[in-house]
Amino acid sequence: MDKKRRRFDWSLLGCALSGHVLYAPDESALRERLTVRTAGGVTWRCLRCADFVPVADRTEPPSGPAQDAPLVKRGAEMRDAVLLRFFAVERWVRGVLLLAAAYVVHRFAGRQDELRQAFDQAAPVVRQVFGKAGFDLQHSRTLELLQKAVDAKPTTLTWIVIALVAYAVVEVIEGVGLWLLHRWGEYFAFVATGMFLPLEVYELTHHVSALKVGTFALNLLLVVYLVWTKRLFGVRGGKRAYDAQRHAESLLEVEQAATG
Repeated sequence: MDKKRRRFDWSLLGCALSGHVLYAPDESALRERLTVRTAGGVTWRCLRCADFVPVADRTEPPSGPAQDAPLVKRGAEMRDAVLLRFFAVERWVRGVLLLAAAYVVHRFAGRQDELRQAFDQAAPVVRQVFGKAGFDLQHSRTLELLQKAVDAKPTTLTWIVIALVAYAVVEVIEGVGLWLLHRWGEYFAFVATGMFLPLEVYELTHHVSALKVGTFALNLLLVVYLVWTKRLFGVRGGKRAYDAQRHAESLLEVEQAATG
C-alpha cells in the first residue's frame, strides 16, 4: 500500500467542471504523440489533465499549427484560478452587503427618530444573538458607527450613502477582475485590498475580535498570494517570468520539445 499522500489534481477538477481540451496539431510527429488508436476507436490526449479521451469515429478535435493551440490552465495555474474565483465571489458578497447597507441608510435618511427607536430595540437582541455565537459586539465598531449614523445629520447620511456605494463598486470591479483572471484585475485587487490593510490594523489595535482577525488574515493572504504567485510589480521575474512558466507547463509545448 502506497503510504504517500496523493496530491490533489487541479487539472482533473478543471476538466470535470468545464470538459476536456483537445487539439490536433498539424505537425505529424507531434500529432502522433497526442493520439492513440485502440480497439474502441481513436483517443486524443487532453491538453489539461493529460488523459486520453475517446472521440467519435471520423471526428477529430480542432486542428491547426501547434503554435495556435490554446494555452490551457493546468496544475498550479488551475489551482490559482479556483482560489482567485473564490476571492471574486467573496468580493461580490461584500459588494451586495455594502449596497444593502447604503439602501438602508438612504431609506431611513430624514427619519432618524424612527430609525433610532428601531436601533434601540434591535441592538440588545443583535448583541445577544452574536454573543451566543462567540462574537463580542459589546465593543463593536460597526454598531458604534450605526449609532453615530442614527444621530447624524441628513447631509452626513448622504455622504455615507455615497461612500458605501463607491466602496461597493470597488468590490464588484475587484470581483470581476479576479473572476476573469485578467492581469489588470490582479493589480486592481492588490491596490483595492492593500489600501485598507492599515485601517484594519488600526481597528485591531483598538479591539480584537474573531471577525476582524479573520477578515484581516483573508485580505493579507490575498495580497501576498497575488504578489508571489502572479509575480506582480516585477517580483520573481515579473510578467515575463510568469508567461514563461505558463508556457513551460503547457502539455503541448512539453511534447513538442520531446519531438525536437
